[in-house]
Amino acid sequence: LPRDIAPVEVSVFPLLNKEELVKVALQIEDDLRLDGFIAEFDTSGTIGRRYARSDEIGVPFAVTVDHESLEDNMVTIRNRDTTEQKRIPISDISEVLDSLMNYWIEFEDL
Repeated sequence: LPRDIAPVEVSVFPLLNKEELVKVALQIEDDLRLDGFIAEFDTSGTIGRRYARSDEIGVPFAVTVDHESLEDNMVTIRNRDTTEQKRIPISDISEVLDSLMNYWIEFEDL
């Protein structure tokens, strides 16, 4: 499914269902929605199952908040098509996703 027609543009996951990770992930989801993205949030099951569910419905990108995110203010962004993952600053998520969704940059160029 091409990313420009995906029903959901980005999934946001805390690595574990722990309060401090969930709080940051929910804030990221809210910020993405305010920036005009179709974003979903999920905490059910393991991170692998969440990625699989997200992939099945065609979500091109997933953002994962982990314990390092609490220390370095960075998250992991995952590409559905290649399963490649990269760390990016939380403050850059919207800009990066906008560039990826509009094909201005490719994932490997991050």
